[in-house]
Amino acid sequence: MANTPADDLLARLAGKHASNEGGDPWASLAATTPAHEPVQENSGGRGDEKLDSLLDRLNKMAAGERGGAPTASASMSSQPNLDDQPLDAFIPREPASAREAGLTDTEIEALALKYLVSRGEASGRQISDQLQLPFLIVEEQLRKMKYDQLVVYKDTTVANDYVYYPTDLGRERGKRYSEHCTYFGAAPVTLKDYIESVKAQSLEKQHPSLDDLRRAFEDLLINPEMFRRLGPAVNSGRGLFLYGSPGNGKTSIAERVTRAFGQHIWIPRAIGLDGEILRLFDPSNHEEAPLPQESGIMHSTKLDRRWVRIKRPTIVVGGELTMDNLEITFNTATGISEAPVQLKSNCGTLVIDDFGRQRMRTDELLNRWIVPLEKRYDYLNMANGKKIQVPFDQLVIFSTNLEPKDLCDDAFLRRIPYKIEVGDPSESEFRQLFKIMCPLMGFEYHAEVIDYVVQEHYQKVDRPFRCCQPRDLLQQVRNLCLFEKEPLELSTSRFDAAVENYFAVM
Repeated sequence: MANTPADDLLARLAGKHASNEGGDPWASLAATTPAHEPVQENSGGRGDEKLDSLLDRLNKMAAGERGGAPTASASMSSQPNLDDQPLDAFIPREPASAREAGLTDTEIEALALKYLVSRGEASGRQISDQLQLPFLIVEEQLRKMKYDQLVVYKDTTVANDYVYYPTDLGRERGKRYSEHCTYFGAAPVTLKDYIESVKAQSLEKQHPSLDDLRRAFEDLLINPEMFRRLGPAVNSGRGLFLYGSPGNGKTSIAERVTRAFGQHIWIPRAIGLDGEILRLFDPSNHEEAPLPQESGIMHSTKLDRRWVRIKRPTIVVGGELTMDNLEITFNTATGISEAPVQLKSNCGTLVIDDFGRQRMRTDELLNRWIVPLEKRYDYLNMANGKKIQVPFDQLVIFSTNLEPKDLCDDAFLRRIPYKIEVGDPSESEFRQLFKIMCPLMGFEYHAEVIDYVVQEHYQKVDRPFRCCQPRDLLQQVRNLCLFEKEPLELSTSRFDAAVENYFAVM
């Protein structure tokens, strides 16, 4: 009668044990590589192959315990992780418990029940992904909810997980939670943790150099004098005025300043404030920058998934700015609060474009921010009447076509220490702009045509140069060529037509 795979295993174990009397049979087994027999083309051969594979795995495990060759698990643990390769100034660590996450059992229960009522049923891991919390924390809470008869098991899924279904009692409680607040996204982060994150990623810790500025403005034509004036203002991390004639690139400069600082920051998706939800992450203003999956730098389970990694924000507000945009907005239909623009721009840049032309009065805006600009913190009012103190940590840039002294008094000007005029380009810079823009528009640069434009349409009529005009005039020439079905080519007649349209009332 042929031996079975089990008989072979027992025989090998007995043989190793006999040769190492008094020793550990598992250690003896691991010390010697089993003699693999050739695999036969029958079911017995496949059994031998599985048996040998099992013994080989045991051998490697035992060798790893004795400090020999590293096992597969040892190789994974030796990969770079959060501790030995920090990527950013602040990295949110995964909480080990609900208390460490700053959450109560009731808060987790409310989020889970609202999600289950909305979805109908979900597995524990699906609920964990929805709440962006570790599965062990969610699983513990789900067991308590089952004990309280709020949910029942509907089906089994992967190991140690079930499909949960809300009971009638659970549905009723979930609806009551929704009446207060409909939010059931990522679990909120405490205000204390958010303040610590801003402190760690503060602009005041960033000190951009000349090379950083050149890299940030590599797609703009900036003269060295502007860099010399702009550099100290950016390093202050506080605030500055950019003023000058329209069309000289004030907004373009303001939008690129953030590039001179560190590239990425972490912000929470939502902040919890005594049972209220303040949503901070805004896809319309924040650009997500997830960690590269192929880098192997860190395992995703070590990160607190309630936080999102974004590019350091640049938020631009213009004439639409009102006082409501500077306060917490409460949605009475959903019970969710939305963070104001200054909170969303923390650790980044907030650009007030066309300052002086907002729907709110200039003195209202200045009076609202006169203390935050000085103290670097702000006070906000929640819908429940609670007042909270939050960081005011951004570079505020006021971009205006008007003189700063005509917009605000000396007390406010003192709190904006840098006032930088963005002047008209020189003739050589103006020509250089044409040279840069021509290939971008699909034209071949012809110096004699640009000479004609400068002499006839600028010098003869004493018209000032503006940085935006080469781009705008070339765009009109391009549109004329496309309309006439002609090749893209510069000519004096086409520039005459473009100038006639562009400067008709200027």
